[in-house]
Amino acid sequence: MSEPILRCMKCHKEYDASQIVYTCTGCGALLEVVIEPPKVTLKEMARRPLRVWRYREFLPIAKETPIISLDEGGTQLYRCDKLAKWAGIRRLYIKYEGANPTGSFKDRGMTLGVTKAKSLGSKAVACASTGNTSASLSAYAARAGLTCYVILPAGKVAMGKLAQALMHGAKVISVKGNFDQALNIVMGISTKMGIYLLNSINPWRLEGQKTLAFEVVDQLGHVPEMVAVPMGNCGNISAIWKGFKEFQDAGITDCLPRMYGVQAAGSAPVVRMLRENLSELAPVNSPETVATAIRIGNPVNWPKAVNAIKESKGAYDAVSDDEIVETQRIIACLEGIGVEPASAASVAGVRKAASIGAMDADAEVVCVCTGHLLKDPEEVISICGKPIEVPPDLKAVSEMLSPV
Repeated sequence: MSEPILRCMKCHKEYDASQIVYTCTGCGALLEVVIEPPKVTLKEMARRPLRVWRYREFLPIAKETPIISLDEGGTQLYRCDKLAKWAGIRRLYIKYEGANPTGSFKDRGMTLGVTKAKSLGSKAVACASTGNTSASLSAYAARAGLTCYVILPAGKVAMGKLAQALMHGAKVISVKGNFDQALNIVMGISTKMGIYLLNSINPWRLEGQKTLAFEVVDQLGHVPEMVAVPMGNCGNISAIWKGFKEFQDAGITDCLPRMYGVQAAGSAPVVRMLRENLSELAPVNSPETVATAIRIGNPVNWPKAVNAIKESKGAYDAVSDDEIVETQRIIACLEGIGVEPASAASVAGVRKAASIGAMDADAEVVCVCTGHLLKDPEEVISICGKPIEVPPDLKAVSEMLSPV
């Protein structure tokens, strides 16, 4: 098998895998990792545990490279019949990424990204984050023995995620601005100070995230009709699409799903771009949504996301905060699965599409739920309220209960 390379999506300039480069030095466009389709079968890979590194042949890391891992991946694929009925479709599955080690899908990318950083000889890593990236990077950096720097938008990160970054020993800096400003700063720092950048603009990190597609095929036994994904910085939907394509290129599958990208209405620049048929993204300068994980107004990976949606003949939409919060509660109450608000966007989008006739009632959809409920406990209390307080006696408590 030939060595992986980086290739510019626009001018097609190529870079060696040993080069530390995040965007094309020629035209400034995004880069993607190109690998030769491996000669391996699902049966051969199935001898290994269902984890990210089960799919080693598809991951662009040399065999002799020590892997930095917390046994990420292998997350549950729940068939949700009650939720499917509520959403108005035949069959709905939740791919529950909250079961990853730090509680979000970011761990898939970080095992690859931090392994790559270590192999390149980097001593320090950094990211800008709305929360989940910082939680994940700080854990994997600790595992690898690397210094970790995190730049956050002040007052815009859920406490559950901030607590993780702090506990894992990251140097956390809050800037009085939004995520997009934080990302610009951390990109400048990485160039100036030689710190390895692990936001999703780094194409190596996205290689880990594509394994979600492989697992869905393994768990479902076939390629689903559609995969719904929340979109923030837009790396995940493109990574998952790349995974499905690579399985097809390797002859493991013979078809592809449609990709459905869902954004929060207060932070939906990609949806607006596609609706208005614009040639370039018009950023949202002050994005606002209860779904903090996708509160990003100028997503760097928008060209990859747009390509995934168009190439797959997929769909897109935005959902309101009310729709997100309602769906979050319904997922928990109907199926017993606790997800953070951004995760609920994918399911909310499916219900919205079905209700307006944009999705066939006979559809089969895998909804990617990207993070655990406890990532944002403040939001839970704000929508559910605090526990009812009563005196410590049987009569008082009994009066609060409904007859069975």
